[in-house]
Amino acid sequence: QIIVDDDDSKVWSLYDAGPRSIRCPLIFLPPVSGTADVFFQQILALTGWGYRVIALQYPVYWDHLEFCDGFRKLLDHLQLDKVHLFGASLGGFLAQKFAEYTHKSPRVQSLILCNSFSDTSIFNQTWTANSFWLMPAFMLKKIVLGNFASGPLDPEMADGIDFMVDRLESLGQSELASRLTLNCQNSYVEPHKIRDIPVTIMDVFDQSALSTEAKEEMYKLYPNARRAHLKTGGNFPYLCRSAEVNLYIQIHLLQFHGTRYAAIDPSMVSAEELEVQKISLHTSNEQEEQ
Repeated sequence: QIIVDDDDSKVWSLYDAGPRSIRCPLIFLPPVSGTADVFFQQILALTGWGYRVIALQYPVYWDHLEFCDGFRKLLDHLQLDKVHLFGASLGGFLAQKFAEYTHKSPRVQSLILCNSFSDTSIFNQTWTANSFWLMPAFMLKKIVLGNFASGPLDPEMADGIDFMVDRLESLGQSELASRLTLNCQNSYVEPHKIRDIPVTIMDVFDQSALSTEAKEEMYKLYPNARRAHLKTGGNFPYLCRSAEVNLYIQIHLLQFHGTRYAAIDPSMVSAEELEVQKISLHTSNEQEEQ
């Protein structure tokens, strides 16, 4: 746990795993309902392959600028000049806002945006955003749970949702209220400020909290982004489709291997291995389609 602001109550919790010699790690930012440990599947797999990954849980911040300032201080504290960011839902929006905030002296080397959005107005909650801080925790949890999938699910997805519900229970009123505020406060991403950053957009084709319009908007904003589509995975593919998500993360990070922005220990890189995995993913996708 790390405190970087003057305010002692703002504590960042994080898991920092993998070789510390890596100076440009991959940092995970959770969704509204998530804590740092929702990315445990990624931490386990990626560090096993030689990557350095950091999963974060942000303290209570009430506006995007305050979050970006705190996050910059955290990176300074960790002595990280540039990082790759994987953001899920709200985490993805905050990752884009941080890239925009630091565009004059860039701190973000690349972005992976999972089930994310670029404009908070899609939630039609901008008018209530200022009242979340007044609401009791049970009401806030109800708002968040309203976006979780219901109906028949495969066992892995059901387990993923159970895990997220459990994580949601662990968050206090102010944590939840502040995240919902960040999620719904009137704001959008200015793409011209982050045009040169390599982006992978990861989304699912089954039911998730994101509307088709929000997804289309992301594709328009980042016309050159790589697209990582998962047939299924709901709101939390990193939990219930972790093998596919981990593979897409590796494919995204492959472009930095051999540079000073590599997130992997050079001695662990085996291009052939990845090539084989790529082909196997491609084949399995083709088989599913038949």
